[in-house]
Amino acid sequence: MGCFSFLKTMMFIFNGIIFVGGIAVLGIGIWVKVDGGSFVKILGVAAPQLVQLMNVGYLCIAIGCFLLVMGFLGCCGAMKESRCLLMTFFIIILVIFNAEVAGAVVVLAFSAVSQIFVEYLSTWAAKTLRVDYGQESEITMIWNTTMNELKCCGFRNYTDFNDSTFYRETGRLPPACCTNKDPCNMDSVDTEVKGCAIAFQNFLDKNGKIVGGVALGICALELAAMVVSLVLFCQIGSSKSA
Repeated sequence: MGCFSFLKTMMFIFNGIIFVGGIAVLGIGIWVKVDGGSFVKILGVAAPQLVQLMNVGYLCIAIGCFLLVMGFLGCCGAMKESRCLLMTFFIIILVIFNAEVAGAVVVLAFSAVSQIFVEYLSTWAAKTLRVDYGQESEITMIWNTTMNELKCCGFRNYTDFNDSTFYRETGRLPPACCTNKDPCNMDSVDTEVKGCAIAFQNFLDKNGKIVGGVALGICALELAAMVVSLVLFCQIGSSKSA
């Protein structure tokens, strides 16, 4: 019984943290959407390059709601000794875990045909830079954020903007393509600025182990949550049948 009480307490604490985290994320998402002006002012002072990420409000709301539901299921299932809630919690975690495993398999599969994937991505990137950049606000925002954060220009390099709609209409290149030069154009472009494909590869090489460690830690927590919920489910069933 002591072990059972310990598992219940751990389940409650773990999911209580998830529940509180869900409230925090949901609150941030609602704040961003309801009072976007003050959010922009604060973010503009702290990190001006991230102001364009205001659209993450809806994502924060969705993630916050999901975490609230998960925390509620886990806490109530443990405290009320509800087999139904515990099994629902277990199934949701199992689905998420399987999706992560499937994603890992897809990543490994793509690594075997990475050249084909890079060529496909290159074709897509070249089209968006040539046709959509400067015309479609969402595409422009994504590229500006990527180039500013990774300190890169274009997908392969600045020549991706040759014959682009943006360059024909403005005669300029994105500021990220030049180093402290204004206006930024083909004459003042910094040829040492890498393309985003190379910059992104360098970023992955540098941070891949960190990402892998975090992903492994998340999977371990999910496995632990599934084991605990399943043990509680079986223990509750045994005690009720007895």
